[in-house]
Amino acid sequence: MSTGNPLGIDVGGSGIKGAPVDLDLGEFSAKRLRIDTPEVSTPEAVCDVIAQVVDHFDDVRSDSPIGVTIPGVVQHGVVKTAANIDKSWIGCEIETLLEDRLQHDVVVVNDADAAGVGELHYGAAKGHTGLVILTTLGTGIGTAIFNRGVLVPNSELGHLQVNGVDAETVAASSAKTREGLSYPEWAERLQDYYRALEDLLWPDLIVVGGGVSKDHEEFLPLLDLRTPIIPATLKNKAGIIGAAVLATSVQNERGRHTT
Repeated sequence: MSTGNPLGIDVGGSGIKGAPVDLDLGEFSAKRLRIDTPEVSTPEAVCDVIAQVVDHFDDVRSDSPIGVTIPGVVQHGVVKTAANIDKSWIGCEIETLLEDRLQHDVVVVNDADAAGVGELHYGAAKGHTGLVILTTLGTGIGTAIFNRGVLVPNSELGHLQVNGVDAETVAASSAKTREGLSYPEWAERLQDYYRALEDLLWPDLIVVGGGVSKDHEEFLPLLDLRTPIIPATLKNKAGIIGAAVLATSVQNERGRHTT
């Protein structure tokens, strides 16, 4: 079992952010550090920045694990996709790379999965025992699925084919910005996406995260769905908090298997 406040690090397209997390409260136990993501964001360059974040919080690490989010599918510590990051990430054994660099236990997870875990434990979906889907609307559309509080990892439902196209290319918030769409115009695209999502999986709750969720009153009321759909509440803290939760959970599970 780990002690102390585990460190969560959220790797994004513009910034790499980290903080130790108090798992009792679901809050940062020290001020968050943010460092710009390298312009050429190869695994090695990103690992350099992650090491800077870890060094900054070295006094609080103890034997707690370090949780790191990556915007891609991560299976058994290996990055499998790179839709919105440098293609050199594909096939990267990122957990091994980071553990060798940091000399510390590291757990690497998909960024939307981490954000979903944060919202499930401490945010908008706290205590919900049904089928919950979190979506993050940003450069792409990230998704996390939970059934009875258990994560189904690497769901990648932002890439659903809706009206013959990859949904995130037309319904992510980046598409709204790129095409200069009004909220009502964008909501029409979100309507098609979320209706397809609920027709496939019949969730009990949909939680909407990503930076644009702060403007949820501009578009969520325009959607006509049978599923309750609500904004995320942890905002940009969700990934860091969820990474810390998942890292602790994985480390504890490994400990049980080795004892």
